[in-house]
Amino acid sequence: MASAALPEAVEPKKKGNVRFAFACAILASMTSILLGYDIGVMSGASLYIKKDLRISDVKLEVLMGILNVYSLIGSFAAGRTSDWIGRRYTIVFAAVIFFAGAFLMGFAVNYWMLMFGRFVAGIGVGYALMIAPVYTAEVSPASARGFLTSFPEVFINFGILLGYVSNYAFSRLPLRLGWRVMLGIGAAPSVVLALMVLGMPESPRWLVMKGRLADAKVVLGKTSDTPEEAAERLADIKAAAGIPAELDGDVVTVPRMENSEEARVWKELILSPTPAMRRILLSGLGIHFFQQASGIDAVVLYSPRVFKSAGITSDNKLLGTTCAVGVTKTLFILVATFLLDKVGRRPLLLSSVAGMIFSLVGLAMGLTVIGHYPDAKVPWAIGVAIASTMAYVAFFSIGLGPITWVYSSEIFPLQVRALGCALGVATNRVTSGVISMTFISLSNAITIGGAFFLFGGIAVLAWVFFFTFLPETRGRTLEAMSKLFGATDEDDLKPQDGATKDKKQLEMAGAATN
Repeated sequence: MASAALPEAVEPKKKGNVRFAFACAILASMTSILLGYDIGVMSGASLYIKKDLRISDVKLEVLMGILNVYSLIGSFAAGRTSDWIGRRYTIVFAAVIFFAGAFLMGFAVNYWMLMFGRFVAGIGVGYALMIAPVYTAEVSPASARGFLTSFPEVFINFGILLGYVSNYAFSRLPLRLGWRVMLGIGAAPSVVLALMVLGMPESPRWLVMKGRLADAKVVLGKTSDTPEEAAERLADIKAAAGIPAELDGDVVTVPRMENSEEARVWKELILSPTPAMRRILLSGLGIHFFQQASGIDAVVLYSPRVFKSAGITSDNKLLGTTCAVGVTKTLFILVATFLLDKVGRRPLLLSSVAGMIFSLVGLAMGLTVIGHYPDAKVPWAIGVAIASTMAYVAFFSIGLGPITWVYSSEIFPLQVRALGCALGVATNRVTSGVISMTFISLSNAITIGGAFFLFGGIAVLAWVFFFTFLPETRGRTLEAMSKLFGATDEDDLKPQDGATKDKKQLEMAGAATN
């Protein structure tokens, strides 16, 4: 009887803990809707902004891509902010900033006010992009981390779909009003998000960094599969943070990081990294670079222009076909979330990029043929171009899209995680900004088909890079990641060895507590 009852007593707790971690990941990842909505809504709103404000193609592409550059400010500030006030309040801060940006864009009376609104919104997007995957990775158990950490990409795609739907819904409004409503209504989700996030717990890893061990134990107990796993995670986090294993208590004194300690973080990650840390940094930055350099923003942000080149001329049909792109992305990203912890990161990533290569070649060939016959419709080429676009976003969404955020948020050691993730987001946004702000000019210079042949070539380089540099991380704890990249026990201890003074202070504090 007892042995039969035991599984019933353990199993509900495990399911409840997964549900709690699931809810936390959902709320944190909802910040990604802000970026997704902006990408989606600008693809259609740009058609009407250009007509209403009478701006050139160059001004338009700068307007569309500049948010990615502005987001650099937010992504770098988010690392320091999240270490200062916590991951949870940083998410609230991101939502507030984006609300102000969306409000300004909705009431913009000219091009420069619209640009200022995008500046403010871009800072909020930078905060959201950096903090959502970090919080989710830190609160998730290893058994479900891939599933839960893919949520930011899920919500980016959901936001893109909402932006496309907003384009279609408000396209019949008067010209001066339509695009302003499309942009301004994006302020609404940020208010709801800021209020909901206040119900989330703080990241257990941040709590340990602040010496709040009792609070960290509570969160780990709610988000781990078993009590044993919670205790193991706490021990690993303490070790990574440089807290002696024997030091225990509700609150312990952790010396503040001085300027020399901040400089050590930069030295450890950038200036004088170990071979393992160098490979981690290269992998984190490389996956972010190739995610954007393979052309996803060119397809998503300029999809109406791509479909117009494919022979679809009506605004309503353009926006309707663009909505189909959003639906395809959202459906396939949902499939990816269930495969990440079953199939693994590496197989999904390599198969995803291989599919993207073939899709980009198909899209480039279709658009090139259509471009050679400007006065005649070529039905098969139009079909190939549209099908290749759908295939491209599907392959991207099932692998490279979500895995970029999952992988980069889990490979950096605790002491450099905020800086590492900030650098990854910066690489992502700079690359995205370059693609967004040059695509129209690039298409005019080498034809739109030539542009996608170029993206296909970059995707080939991406596949080779991923195959060569990126190991499988499925099922590993965050604190064990360094060994996958060749770190030795001596490397793992290096940050703590450089902080002997801090450890002595901690041991003295522990002795005083006892």
